Amino acid sequence: MSYQLNWDMDSVFTGGSQSSELRTKIETLKEQIEQFHQTVELWDPEVDRLNYNHLKEVLNLSEKIGNSLSEAMTFSRGLLSANVRDKNAAKLTNELSTLYSSLSNSTTVLTKKYVGIDDADWADLLEIEPFNASAFPLNEQREQGKKLLSQNEEAVINALTNDGFKGWGDLYNSLVATVQVDFENKDGKVNSYSAGQAANLMGSAKDPETRQKMLEKWELAWASKSSLFADTLNHLAGFRLENYKLHGTEDFMARPLEYNRLKKETLDIMWDTITKNKPKVVEYLNRKAQLMGIEKLSWVDVTAPVSVGDFEPRHYSYDEAAEFIMENFSSFSNQMQKLAKTAFEDSWIEAEYRDGKRPGGYCANLPESEQSRIFMTFSGSAGNVSTLAHELGHAFHSYVMRDLPVMNRRYAMNVAETASTFAELVISDATVREASSEAEKINLLDSKNARAATMFMNIHSRYLFETAFYEERKNGIVTDDRLSELMVDAQKEAYQDSLSTYHPTFWASKLHFYNTGVPFYNFPYTFGFLFSLGIYARSLEEGSGFEEKYIALLRDTASMTTEALAQKHLNVDLTQPDFWQSAIDMVHADIDEYLELTAKYI
Repeated sequence: MSYQLNWDMDSVFTGGSQSSELRTKIETLKEQIEQFHQTVELWDPEVDRLNYNHLKEVLNLSEKIGNSLSEAMTFSRGLLSANVRDKNAAKLTNELSTLYSSLSNSTTVLTKKYVGIDDADWADLLEIEPFNASAFPLNEQREQGKKLLSQNEEAVINALTNDGFKGWGDLYNSLVATVQVDFENKDGKVNSYSAGQAANLMGSAKDPETRQKMLEKWELAWASKSSLFADTLNHLAGFRLENYKLHGTEDFMARPLEYNRLKKETLDIMWDTITKNKPKVVEYLNRKAQLMGIEKLSWVDVTAPVSVGDFEPRHYSYDEAAEFIMENFSSFSNQMQKLAKTAFEDSWIEAEYRDGKRPGGYCANLPESEQSRIFMTFSGSAGNVSTLAHELGHAFHSYVMRDLPVMNRRYAMNVAETASTFAELVISDATVREASSEAEKINLLDSKNARAATMFMNIHSRYLFETAFYEERKNGIVTDDRLSELMVDAQKEAYQDSLSTYHPTFWASKLHFYNTGVPFYNFPYTFGFLFSLGIYARSLEEGSGFEEKYIALLRDTASMTTEALAQKHLNVDLTQPDFWQSAIDMVHADIDEYLELTAKYI
């Protein structure tokens, strides 16, 4: 069967960024948000305490608005991702962001009313249907409400956020759209590529010398606008730090940890255990360099494909990738396979390789349609197949939670990355298992090990950089040159100085640093990678009976802390090194097999 390379957005709202359906939806949302505000203002917890019927109405309306806003935002952001030059889509996205701020103002009022309820009455409220099903997120909201400023102060901050904080995030996307990278082809002709196209070309180039030349051109492209990117990053961080300070903390890690429902000791023990185990990963990197005929890998070589003999890495058509993913999902979970089948057949995925798209990939939910939309650029590599599986994992996570209250669907990024990485593991293991030759197995193991190196080292460098940057930003603006210094220092520490060249402008080219939704958009990836490895190991032990347990775990991801989730469903303590070491041991097993298979090729 042949599958469409472009997603179907007309089934959500017809007419693209000029959609009259979307315009009607937005105008309705404005009315509903005003109604919500009035309803919240009128709610008196003392009068309502008998059965809290009025609060039920408040939360039902909040849920309806939340679903509608998510539906509209996924649509508008999707249009902008697929065409960064669609100015009307950018305008719509900004308008919807303003509606989110309006909703947030009313939610602040509601939260403050929660705080005003005494503890005994609050406990009674949480015993009543339907509030008991959402006791955890409601308690969480009430606790966070204790840190809020006055209603007017919070409203001012929200109002300034759109043209301030979020405005800087939008500016970053606009700047990225102007980045052009000039690569010279074999015939000596120079072609200009968008950031997304250039990243794909650089990653798939076959020899280290070509990749190094491309990396130099890539660096030049980002460095040419480094002062603009530095201004953007500084103001994003500055806004965050001032906002934190207003809410009583100068600890810039407090909010990321709170958002991820994670203890600092859990994060620290994860990184400590990884660092102790990095020498084995360095062994892998050194062997890869030997196979490439170079002394040390450069930054861009780490994830580049490696081949032995005359083996050429397999190129997948989009249809082949789809069939491969569906076939291997079915070996673990029929529900995962069915979800993937629906996504391909109903055109949920934007995969075309073309100019004008933003770089990267993501999955966004359409709660009213009970669907998702996946964005990526597919060029046929095994890595692209893994990325596609990764995003389908996100879609599966949303799918199994579709019938839960909105509050019980707001899972944090660290556990969000669990479902996606689990799906990726299913596919990467399948490719290794089905390798038709030793050379192909080496190539595929290399891809798996490169993924682990990214999680243990690349992501760690982002965490180290961002920590150092935020610490310096407390004292004022950090220049573009200093940002590059901090970036290289972080990369050298994270990679244990095992590379020949690094990526100084990574702070500019990596969009995660500019995300206005999630602070420290890095460590959750590594957490999700290792957490999913532990879950995957459990699934291999238990076989087909594990599907139901896995879905139960996913459905609980927004209903308890991360540590409680692991304890309940896996019976493990995340604040101790044992679980992390057991997951890392699986990576070591892959590296050992790789070292054994490649020994005769050096």
